[in-house]
Amino acid sequence: MGDKKSENNTNTQDEKISEYGQAVLDKNKKDVKLHLLTIIGEIEGHENSPGNVKTTKYEHLLPQLAAIEDDDSIQGVLVLLNTVGGDVSCGLALAEMIASIDKPKVSLVIGDSHSIGVPLATAADYAFIVPSGTMLIHPVRMSGMVIGAPQTYDYFQRIQDRITGFISSHSRVSKERMEQMMMETEQMTKDLGTLLVGQDAVREGLVDEVGGISQAMKKLYEMIGA
Repeated sequence: MGDKKSENNTNTQDEKISEYGQAVLDKNKKDVKLHLLTIIGEIEGHENSPGNVKTTKYEHLLPQLAAIEDDDSIQGVLVLLNTVGGDVSCGLALAEMIASIDKPKVSLVIGDSHSIGVPLATAADYAFIVPSGTMLIHPVRMSGMVIGAPQTYDYFQRIQDRITGFISSHSRVSKERMEQMMMETEQMTKDLGTLLVGQDAVREGLVDEVGGISQAMKKLYEMIGA
C-alpha cells in the first residue's frame, strides 16, 4: 500500500515537472520543503502564443502560487527564470503574486530575464543571476508600432510607471535610473533600452548577487533558518 502511494506521488510530481515546470524539493538533509517554480520562454497571457513558441502560461501559475501560500508544509520558494518577456499585464500580475507570498523567496536568472521578466526576477526577497545571464530593460510598446495619439502615449506611460515603480520598490535601483536605462539609445542599433549581463545587473541594483543554483539554495535555506 505504501509503495503504491509513493508511486502515485512520484507520478504526480513528474506530471507537474512535465506540464508546468514545477517540483517540490524535499529530499535534502535539512528536512526543508521547497517549491521550485520555473518561468521559461514567453509569458503567455490574455492571448494564445503560436504553438511552436515555448511559453509559461499565466493561468497555470496563478493557482500554483495560491497553493504555495496556502500550504503550511512549504517553507520557501525558488524561482528559476529564462524568459524573453511577453504579456506585460499578466507578467506584472505574476510578479505581484510572487512578491506577496509570505514565505522566503529566492529567484535565479539562469539565462535571460528580459522585458517583463525583470520585475519577475525582482519579485523575490533575494535575487541571483548566473555570470552569463542577461536582463533587458526597454520602454513599453505594442508590436513595435508607432504611438500615434496622445491618449495612447498616456496609456503606455502609465503602464511603464507601474513597471518601474514595482521594480524600484523590490530592488536597489531607483525609478529614475530605470527610466534612464529604458531610454538608452547607444546600446542597441535600431531600438531603445539597456542590456545588462551578470555582474552589470548586480552593479545597477536589479539583483543582489551573481551565483548559480548552489548559492541560490544555500541562501534560501539561510533565510528559512535551516
